[in-house]
Amino acid sequence: MSDQLLEVQNLKVVLPTRKGRLTAVDDVSFCLAAGEVLGLVGESGAGKSLTGSAIIGLLEPPLYIEEGRIFLEGERIDRLPYEALRRIRGKRIGSIFQDPLTSLNPLYSVGRQLVQTITTHIDISRAEAKVRAVQLLKDVGIPAAAERIGHHPHQFSGGMRQRVVIALALCTNPRLIIADEPTTALDVSIQAQIIGLLKRLCREHNTAVMLITHDMGVIAETADRVAVMYAGRLVEMGPVRDVIMNPNHPYTVGLMNSIPSIAKNVEWLTQIDGAMPRLKDIPKGCSFNPRCPKAFGRCREQEPLLIEVVPSHAAACWLHSKEAVRV
Repeated sequence: MSDQLLEVQNLKVVLPTRKGRLTAVDDVSFCLAAGEVLGLVGESGAGKSLTGSAIIGLLEPPLYIEEGRIFLEGERIDRLPYEALRRIRGKRIGSIFQDPLTSLNPLYSVGRQLVQTITTHIDISRAEAKVRAVQLLKDVGIPAAAERIGHHPHQFSGGMRQRVVIALALCTNPRLIIADEPTTALDVSIQAQIIGLLKRLCREHNTAVMLITHDMGVIAETADRVAVMYAGRLVEMGPVRDVIMNPNHPYTVGLMNSIPSIAKNVEWLTQIDGAMPRLKDIPKGCSFNPRCPKAFGRCREQEPLLIEVVPSHAAACWLHSKEAVRV
């Protein structure tokens, strides 16, 4: 095994239906090192959140992992019993979701929820856990933490609730955090604060973060590397600056061109024609070929694998090679 903190190998998530099995995540592989932020980006329905849910063992039935392996610090976790995975999920993997109200119990104070989580996974007294909980709230920027620890979720603003969720995710010093659209429902100013907080926590605690989002601006500001998904497959992966400045897959080019620029005065934004296919209608060959302005015969017949275009930067596109080579 390598020294990577997280390794996902050939992950395939399937949805069985009365008309057959539909592949929701198809042959996805990537690694994540300690202290690194990996951005997973793509349109709604690309399979980003399902990939994150598969890693932490929270796939909603009847979805299941049909193929692939997931390793956390060299330990395979995708086939662990539910209770064993639950202990890992609480202690070694933290989760941050888009809507903090789905992560917080409205009946209990935030302090009670923090203390309960800490004492479940760490062998300390409730008094010690409360001291730790207050410090965590201070660390994530909650003012007057000692007083607010007794407040309930509805007494916090949306941005403050998201900070509480981040404190919950960090309360057992996890090695990995899965952050699924953590800033989408927040004002732009609050988004910037949350992004800054995540970056600081990575730097100070050497925590790895898998950041799932559809916002390339958040990716550009936060991530070290970016993986672009389309129709359940990885289509491009590389250092965030390289992918943004020199995208090598037509889909990534379309995503970047659709972002308005303050340097240019244009009347119309560029768009990607068409829509992402449904699971039952994924086309043969490259799944992007019906929308791709550069598609040719091979694109419609043979699915491309990730091809290393330049060192550490790969794209699943036949434009770059006559022979696909796994990277």
